Amino acid sequence: MTKEITLGVTEPSALMPFLISSLPKKSRDNIKSLLRNRQVLVNGEPVSQFNHELKPGDTVVISPARPTGGLMARNMRLVYEDEHLIVIDKNAGLLSMASDNEKYLTAYNILSNYVKSQKPSNRIFIVHRLDRDTSGLMMFARSEKVQGLLQRDWKRNVTDRTYVALVEGEVTEPEGVIKSYIYESKSLVMHSTKNPEKGELAITRYRLLKSGKDYSLLEVTLETGKKNQIRLHMQEAGHSIAGDKKYGATSGPIGRLGLHASVLAFIHPVTGKEMRFESRIPAKFRRMV
Repeated sequence: MTKEITLGVTEPSALMPFLISSLPKKSRDNIKSLLRNRQVLVNGEPVSQFNHELKPGDTVVISPARPTGGLMARNMRLVYEDEHLIVIDKNAGLLSMASDNEKYLTAYNILSNYVKSQKPSNRIFIVHRLDRDTSGLMMFARSEKVQGLLQRDWKRNVTDRTYVALVEGEVTEPEGVIKSYIYESKSLVMHSTKNPEKGELAITRYRLLKSGKDYSLLEVTLETGKKNQIRLHMQEAGHSIAGDKKYGATSGPIGRLGLHASVLAFIHPVTGKEMRFESRIPAKFRRMV
């Protein structure tokens, strides 16, 4: 289930029979699981009792994701999960996986603890990364096999990865393409060059959403997925991402990097279905333009 389902109650009923009749494609065990995992909300409140009495006018919502608390709730939102993969909406400031300086407060570690709480033998596998200060949609595999299926043919499997960028200055062109060759120096800093012998081809497309005198809002799509690609290319275009002092920004108006992964669409590696998830543009971005 990838979308929230809303059901209206027209006559008195116990919750379980109502769900069975309203969700004919789901088995009794599926419905019990939804109730147990607090994914059934009645008038906005999670309900787990099978015999909860519904009244005409009540609204029942089936949530696609389990509610989570504590560390997870403070750092990410669980958008979708099934037995093969998990999609999250990561907050800015959270590492995707461990680094030399941070071993524990990472998306990988939080999710690993989450799946192990369901079953101690469960594991999580990283598929792709977002920079620490980039927020938005990220996918993890629940097995090595699924990780391999996704990574082996990443370009074909992932049909849409769109970002929203808050950049410095007034962008006047309605759209544009930036091409260069990206390489990493010995000091682990990424660089962009026009010399094809020095780096790997990187192509970034952007579309203007809204522009102002000091900042502009862009929709950015990647034809290639190189490390720090958007950040480098925006600097190259003369419109560094707000707050990105590493790549030329002179201001930090929102207290974080102005980059958000807003759309993630892919072919499910097991079911073959096309999955599409969207995350709202952060309010801080919109207020600046």
